Amino acid sequence: MIPLPRLALVGRPNVGKSTLFNRICGRRKAITDRRPGSTRDRNYAQVAWQGAAFELIDTGGLLETDDPLLGPAAEQAQMAIDEADLVLFVVDGRAGRLPDDEAIARALRRRGKQVLVAVNKVEGASQVAAEFAALGFERLFAISAEHGLGVGDLLDAAVEGLPRVPEPDEAPTPLSLALVGRPNVGKSSLLNRLLDRNRAVVSDVPGTTRDAVDSLLERSGHLYLLVDTAGIRRVRHLNENVDHVSVVHARRAIERAAVAVVVLDAESGVREMDATIAGLAEEAGAGIVLAVNKWDLARERGHTPAAFEREVRERLRFLAWAPVIFVSARTGRGLEALLAAVRRAYAARGQRVTTGALNRMLGRAMERQAPKADRGDRPVRILYASQIGTTPPTFALSVNRPVDLHFSYKRYLDNEIRRAFGFEGTPLRLKVTARRR
Repeated sequence: MIPLPRLALVGRPNVGKSTLFNRICGRRKAITDRRPGSTRDRNYAQVAWQGAAFELIDTGGLLETDDPLLGPAAEQAQMAIDEADLVLFVVDGRAGRLPDDEAIARALRRRGKQVLVAVNKVEGASQVAAEFAALGFERLFAISAEHGLGVGDLLDAAVEGLPRVPEPDEAPTPLSLALVGRPNVGKSSLLNRLLDRNRAVVSDVPGTTRDAVDSLLERSGHLYLLVDTAGIRRVRHLNENVDHVSVVHARRAIERAAVAVVVLDAESGVREMDATIAGLAEEAGAGIVLAVNKWDLARERGHTPAAFEREVRERLRFLAWAPVIFVSARTGRGLEALLAAVRRAYAARGQRVTTGALNRMLGRAMERQAPKADRGDRPVRILYASQIGTTPPTFALSVNRPVDLHFSYKRYLDNEIRRAFGFEGTPLRLKVTARRR
């Protein structure tokens, strides 16, 4: 992979950085809200403009604060500045030049970064030139990120100042992997450990992560797109509108992921909300791996893998096919096993079975246990079966009369298909149709 030049959006809170990030990406990828502190982690996106590819980085607001979340968010912004080839310094044209803008400008000059100033929330250059020229940067652009005004001119200037990397014709497709779970089970810590860098803000305060943050990981010849998501909580526990939006983003991350790693907390055990979250992933058709995090702490307290796995299987009976991997984000234990299980689930999700092998298996299964309809006493027969899709694997079962199979018999067939053909880590779909007369 050719490393892409990086373009970082920086500025104080609520100047419209995330709105500009979404505008350049062409989709609503970052959460936007009127309250400061909506963005906390660095949010990355690979984009191209006029045939030139680059990596765009959205950051939290740079602000001197004692807030336990906004402080680390500012540290994430500082990291983005350090790794950027070009900085887009976003200021608020309506609010005017403020002391915090001047402090950020001084910090950028000390770092010797190439800087373009984007004066947001205005519609004409005349009203901004004099006031923001005092920040000490030559090139200023009046834009409206919300409406797209002036953004093209800004990007034209940005790609001129970046190393030229052509937009790839066919980029390799990474395995999309969503880290999901309750708040504070260690999703962001796990992401940071996998990437071996401080990529996401980690805090004991629930709700630290809000955006669904994408990161590329290349390891042992395999390419992954890691998505760290906000902790999914019950609606009654969501205090702010931005929290509701973050949970929606987490659910969307599950829907677009090939594999969902459901992170469990070894210290607190399996909770009802864990089952709800795992159910969302199963419903979306994602491959599923259960990662038991903080296992180093649980082991110190005398817990055993066998006992904890029994608890997992008891509380998450509908995921008997999902592998359980014991990991520690703090020590790095089990990460290679976790990625290997993810790859197996991904392969199983795209696996196909020949029609002949499927029907021979089905015949043996019906000999052992006759089909049962969901209603009525008349016998039902399965005449024929075929696999009609993948991601997830989907099977059509043709029966002799217009009834559905009993849920217990579907579960029996699910187990028999897995026993015969594997399908570790992926849900299966069984669709019953009646033979046409």
